[in-house]
Amino acid sequence: MSGAAVVVVGVDVGGTKTHIRVADGAGRTLAERTRSGKRPPMLDPAGPPWLAEAIGEALAGTNGGLVAAGVGAHGCDTDEQCAWCAGELARLLGVPVAVRNDAEILVSAAGFASGVGVVVGTGSIAVGRRPDGTQLHAGGWGWLLGDEGAAPALVREAVRAVLAAYDAGEAPDGLAERLQDALGVGGPVELAQELTHHPDVHVWASHAPVIFDAARAGSATARRVIADAGAALAALVVQLDRRGVATETVVTGGGVIVAQPLLHDAFAAALRTRLPASTLHLLTDAPVVGAVALARALAS
Repeated sequence: MSGAAVVVVGVDVGGTKTHIRVADGAGRTLAERTRSGKRPPMLDPAGPPWLAEAIGEALAGTNGGLVAAGVGAHGCDTDEQCAWCAGELARLLGVPVAVRNDAEILVSAAGFASGVGVVVGTGSIAVGRRPDGTQLHAGGWGWLLGDEGAAPALVREAVRAVLAAYDAGEAPDGLAERLQDALGVGGPVELAQELTHHPDVHVWASHAPVIFDAARAGSATARRVIADAGAALAALVVQLDRRGVATETVVTGGGVIVAQPLLHDAFAAALRTRLPASTLHLLTDAPVVGAVALARALAS
């Protein structure tokens, strides 16, 4: 495209939202698009074409010549998966593409050259690299099996705690009452039935704020659920540390941990206990900043 400005594109493909940012060679934002709702998984054959189309829409009207793209992709958990996705996107876009797990771009978004990224939103995962460059991850197994500290997993553990107290004949505290009110049910039995009849990640995730409201109102059960979630997130970093990943710098971000200081504080406290040499940084900027940095590095 003769005379067109040189542009790069960065993409943060999260669990529920895709954020696309078009930038010029100096990193200045030229255009942004956000897509929410269901999308094909990035490792599905329909995933890269869906994203290439969305990138094309974001580029429309920028009068730019795309030279590189950087993508942080939820669900790309190994180097092989990232390489496949990058190859498909490069074929569709006609430019070099770098793909990383969406947790990894948190580190560059925070301005660090290396470290561990921990996403805590609709899902959770910790990602880092060994000195030889090999990507490793801990967690990220989905809300039915893990996703410690993520919104639906917090609700899962909160309901389990409420039901355990009910089985033990204990009087319900504020957490049980608030969850029942949020679901419009009259007791623990109905609470369990209502949630198991709606095994949808978004339904479960939508009730996570209730746990933090209950904790602030004095619920010991809610506080324990949050403390356990923080400890579980720290354990993910410990697992990477044991496998040879440098963990001195840990960057966390995502909708839940940014919005809920109680969870961040629980994570930070547990990390200080388990890995005193590690420092936890909370990313309040958009993770797509890291994807743009990835694209700019590729372009240069």
